[in-house]
Amino acid sequence: MSARIAWIAARGGPLRGDLRVPGDKSISHRALMLAAIAEGTSRIGGFLEGEDTRATAAILRQLGVRIEAPADGERVVHGVGLHGLRGSADRLDCGNAGTGMRLLCGLLAGQDFACELVGDESLSRRPMGRVIEPLTRMGASIAAADGGRPPLRIAANKALRGIDYELPVASAQVKSAVLFAGLYAQGTTRVHESQPTRDYTESMLAAFGWPIRFRPGHAELEGGHRLRALDIVVPGDFSSAAFLIVAACIVPGSDVLIREVGINRRRTGLLAALRAMGADIVEENPRRLGGEAVADLRVRHADLHGIEVPPAIVADMIDEFPALFVAAALAEGPTVVRGAAELRVKESDRIAGMATGLHALGVRVDETPDGAIIHGLGAAGRLRSAQVDSRGDHRLAMAFAVAAQRADGQARIADCANVATSFPGFMALANSFGMSVQAHPATDS
Repeated sequence: MSARIAWIAARGGPLRGDLRVPGDKSISHRALMLAAIAEGTSRIGGFLEGEDTRATAAILRQLGVRIEAPADGERVVHGVGLHGLRGSADRLDCGNAGTGMRLLCGLLAGQDFACELVGDESLSRRPMGRVIEPLTRMGASIAAADGGRPPLRIAANKALRGIDYELPVASAQVKSAVLFAGLYAQGTTRVHESQPTRDYTESMLAAFGWPIRFRPGHAELEGGHRLRALDIVVPGDFSSAAFLIVAACIVPGSDVLIREVGINRRRTGLLAALRAMGADIVEENPRRLGGEAVADLRVRHADLHGIEVPPAIVADMIDEFPALFVAAALAEGPTVVRGAAELRVKESDRIAGMATGLHALGVRVDETPDGAIIHGLGAAGRLRSAQVDSRGDHRLAMAFAVAAQRADGQARIADCANVATSFPGFMALANSFGMSVQAHPATDS
């Protein structure tokens, strides 16, 4: 028998509060990795205390990097320089961290030692071929299980070469892995995107002192330079804020302020989609924090209407679609999503998972290969009591908890333990501003 966690979520009251969400997971991963191979001591504030980012820190420690945690949300990283990592006889366990595994592939592809990256049951089902293919073109040797899935065995290699690479599918993680490998490659590494993705890696490399040229849809760098230690402040994770934003949008009487949220222009497509649906979201006190754009987001309830999600913003909101599906379920009329096939290969098949769960809650969802049509119930609509399965996917679990705030009765959400990978403390924070979410242990064989 294995212990698992189920949630029971139900309608709370109007959502009110002045809140902060945990640090950005994507930035926390990158900050750790670049600080590890920089020269000198870097300090990271606002670090996400999630299982995914802790797994990355544990791997870097295995590779010889001293990382201190003087307080929650803080890390002090004693960099070993570009060529200072040391091999480990043990496997490098990424846990559930797909971001961590893909970025580490790039970072480790040009090391003079072999290593093996492994993950949990969920991560071991996720295809890594999109990262393996360009790294192989650069000269890396990476062996994977059937279908390009973990574990990944990376051979020792000191002869990477720069490539000119056109991303077949928009992915900031693949782009970042290629750029990380480019740090160790001879010559110039160029990455081109038909649809620009978030530029966290490019901005952070520049902040650490690496010469890099980038603009939306293009980045290039040469190998052979150095990274200098840097003090970094990680802004609040927009993907975590997304669930609170949607909750405030759909629950009548809500008025919520979410402070210091990262609003990188390649990350916040959800704001554009929700505003097109009629949401009342105001960015207050815009500023820069640790080199990243942040703002306080004031969100008030508003009646939403369905839209066709513009294809141009799909890549800018790929992690936020579970939250959008909930907003669409309670909007007036249909919402159409296209061009989001990547959702099929996330921690779960998020299109199928959201469609199945929303159907159980009383919403008609027509799946398509690369998206869905969600037939919203409208401003007066109520979801029904049901049992839904998050499929071990943290974002599905939080999305269904938000949906239950507009339900008549309870939603029992199975398999919620992985929320700790990205949003530790979600349940406590949700309950603090008016949601109703309770944990219940569950067992299965």
